[in-house]
Amino acid sequence: MKVLDLQCRQGHVFEGWFGSEDDFQGQKQRGLVQCPLCGDDHIEKRLSAPRLNLGARAPAAVAALAQPIATEGSQGVTPSETVALPPALQAAWLALARKVVANTEDVGERFAQEARRMHHGEVQERAIRGQATPDEAEQLLEEGIAVMPLPLPAAAKETLQ
Repeated sequence: MKVLDLQCRQGHVFEGWFGSEDDFQGQKQRGLVQCPLCGDDHIEKRLSAPRLNLGARAPAAVAALAQPIATEGSQGVTPSETVALPPALQAAWLALARKVVANTEDVGERFAQEARRMHHGEVQERAIRGQATPDEAEQLLEEGIAVMPLPLPAAAKETLQ
């Protein structure tokens, strides 16, 4: 198992587990490697090394590696504009996303219809997730149906489960 530190163009840093370097490259070429925070599929490997917990504080070199990287061609993002979430915040977000995935039913593109059916008492209420267009989400809100958008790309489902 190969564990890689990865980063998207937005500066989000995350970990990916692959069977081999070829496995990583193959998945990346097929667009299967995406940032679990924003869905960006332009992923770069970061420098990484095995971590040994030998002391209470991380060495300065490790802290320097945790800083965001802006790569050439990163859609106009300059190093001063790149903001990475702290690792603890990223971990908390991923834990929350995993909990949402584990405790909701994926209704896919039927999200707006299912939310309306529950709101009108046609079916029993339950926790659902799925896709809705911006217009559908706006209409649901206007009808008094609470919706919460999550930046959860479809390919992240496997990562979160």
